[in-house]
Amino acid sequence: MKIESNNQRGFWKSRWGFILAASGSAVGLGNVWKFPYVVGQNGGGAFVLIYLACIFVIGTPIMLAEFSLGRKTNRNPVGAFDQLKPNSLWIGIGYMGVFAGFFILSFYGVVGGWTFAYIVKSITGSVLEFATPKEAAVFFGDFIGNTEEVLFYHALFIGTCIAIVLKGVHGGIEKACDILMPTLVVILFLLMLRSLTLDRAMDGIAFYLTPDFSKVNTNVILIALGQAFFSLSLGMGCMITYGSYLSEKVSLTSSTVYVVIFDTLIALLVGMVIFPAVFSMGLEPTEGPGLVFSVLPTVFASMPLGHGVAIIFFILLAIAAITSGISLLEVVVAYFIDQRGWQRKKAVLVVGSAIFAFGIPSGLSFGIMADVKLLGMNFFDHIDNIASNYFLPLGGMLTAVFIGWVWGTKNAHEEIEKYENKFSFPWSECWGFLIRYITPVAVGIVFIAKVFPS
Repeated sequence: MKIESNNQRGFWKSRWGFILAASGSAVGLGNVWKFPYVVGQNGGGAFVLIYLACIFVIGTPIMLAEFSLGRKTNRNPVGAFDQLKPNSLWIGIGYMGVFAGFFILSFYGVVGGWTFAYIVKSITGSVLEFATPKEAAVFFGDFIGNTEEVLFYHALFIGTCIAIVLKGVHGGIEKACDILMPTLVVILFLLMLRSLTLDRAMDGIAFYLTPDFSKVNTNVILIALGQAFFSLSLGMGCMITYGSYLSEKVSLTSSTVYVVIFDTLIALLVGMVIFPAVFSMGLEPTEGPGLVFSVLPTVFASMPLGHGVAIIFFILLAIAAITSGISLLEVVVAYFIDQRGWQRKKAVLVVGSAIFAFGIPSGLSFGIMADVKLLGMNFFDHIDNIASNYFLPLGGMLTAVFIGWVWGTKNAHEEIEKYENKFSFPWSECWGFLIRYITPVAVGIVFIAKVFPS
């Protein structure tokens, strides 16, 4: 196993610890908070099908590629590309990943703070006092418009991520994910069962699963691709960084499959919770980022033991946010440890503080900065749009090009197939074809169509 001599980087103690941590990075607010409203805004079932195609045809090959890059080099994204192709422009892909991690966590930390606030509000019962989602939505709007409250919880969320990452890879990240991620699955499954018993629940399922391809256009495809990257934590350096802490004895292919399946099932499960509730409560499925905060409280209020369920759900929602947040923070921290020689404590504290400061305008985008807009979007939406729809797909496309044509699929195969055989990696040729031809071309076409619309 490759371990830094100064022991500042760390390593995964077990294979399942790595899988759960990588799944924790992938399974977060991208699944629970963002996926439902993105589906609602882009036509329901047709979007889901496009999303699944992006996950398995494009997302899975890139995740495997990122794991292989990380384990091969034992470095952060910048160091990985620099080690395999020294003194070249390809190092820019690594920097793009580090910047993406920084930007995403800045606005992600704001939403994570919302989940922390709703834990408190669930305990006090204030989020359960509303008979309709519209009333809950007004309450939510008042909350995110409260400058002091939003910034306090934003700081609390980022501070929690800092505290975990300070403890290192095994002592902090791995231990946190070992228990919390399976628990989240159980709670979401129970919520789904409850949601399916609501009036008009099947109308929500029909919207969710019935494809309407009249809604599909280039923009919808790009959004689906961006969501796939956001959900799987691709193109932002997370999987390269996590792969760099991995033993050579661990199967990369099976680990990739486990992470992708776990992440996708969570996203689909959340949809089965949200959309029956949306239609049952008479809310539009195009509600937007506040969907999970305006729909679920009314669902909790209408169910037996709803008070307790609400507390548990928002705790676990916060946990899901944390497991992704710590992976984003670790990307930037690993860069300063590897490339700048910083001690972990210094890197975590400086980077965490900078991310918090940069996230302040996002936190104020629904309050005192609500009227500050460029091209019809506030600061929060711009950072989300740039990171999810541009940085991540572009980083993934260039990573595929690098693996397929620069480092080469032969070298990648050698790394992937360590301690594996043809039976554990039967789709090696298919992966090589996808990573060289299909993945970069598909991402490139959609990306260009977005940047240069007709």
